[in-house]
Amino acid sequence: MTAEPSSRRSYTQPAAYQSLPGGPLDPDRSFYDRIAGAERTLTQRFEIPIRSAQAWEVPAGSLVRLYSVEGPQVGDLNLWNLHNPRERFWAARTRQLQRASMTTYDRFWSTLPYLRPLATVVADSLADHPDAEVIHDLLGTRCDPYVNRMLADYDFDYHCHSNLTRAILPHGLTEFDVHDVLNVFQFAGLNDRREYFMDSCPARPGDHFEFFAEVDLLCALSTCPGGDLSVHMWGPEAASTEEQLEHCHPLGVEVYSLPDEVLAEWTPPQTAAYQGHRGRHGLVSEPYRA
Repeated sequence: MTAEPSSRRSYTQPAAYQSLPGGPLDPDRSFYDRIAGAERTLTQRFEIPIRSAQAWEVPAGSLVRLYSVEGPQVGDLNLWNLHNPRERFWAARTRQLQRASMTTYDRFWSTLPYLRPLATVVADSLADHPDAEVIHDLLGTRCDPYVNRMLADYDFDYHCHSNLTRAILPHGLTEFDVHDVLNVFQFAGLNDRREYFMDSCPARPGDHFEFFAEVDLLCALSTCPGGDLSVHMWGPEAASTEEQLEHCHPLGVEVYSLPDEVLAEWTPPQTAAYQGHRGRHGLVSEPYRA
């Protein structure tokens, strides 16, 4: 049994990863405010049923809106560069560069050696929620059938990892391309013992999360089989998969194009500028010299 903490400390150290004013971690908020408020034209609209997933393509310069349809529901989101799936959302680096949960003006950073924003959050209806600091979780990752078998000793094929795998197969990707997610609408964090917890999703019909596509994207979203996560999925108090089903709802997705004049001064971000002082990664036959 985990011991209770003997004392609690508050940490006020500044963020380790910072850029200069106007740098990559200080985006032009006025531009993204204009994006969020601009006239928009609907190009795609669909609902993702419970315990399912869907993948869809998004052109650079478009706006994506994820929203609660009829009740609270968590969604697990993956992003890839449409033309190069080796470049994909990097949740761990995004946690370091942004925070442990995402909200307006935060950016989805891509994997090495690319390291650029794939998308930028422009609207979050839960940004002013009392628990906003632990909503749209980046600490955890997708549920999967392997950990379920380990913890619960039964097989179940509708965890987010499996849902995402099925959704991306028609796009030429496989299970190996599924990666750590943004848990959209998820209420999760670390408790007093620094253990990961999940609690009831606060989203209500109409709540939404919007992001601007900085590059051409392939997106995939799974409706978590735990639904709103108001009941335990594992452990002695776990609800059955049938009981969890009562807490599941669909999620809505809309994609919008934006007027040319709004995007007139915008250009897609370039990949990382690093080339190496002695060749990329220093891969030359010259020893290090201070």
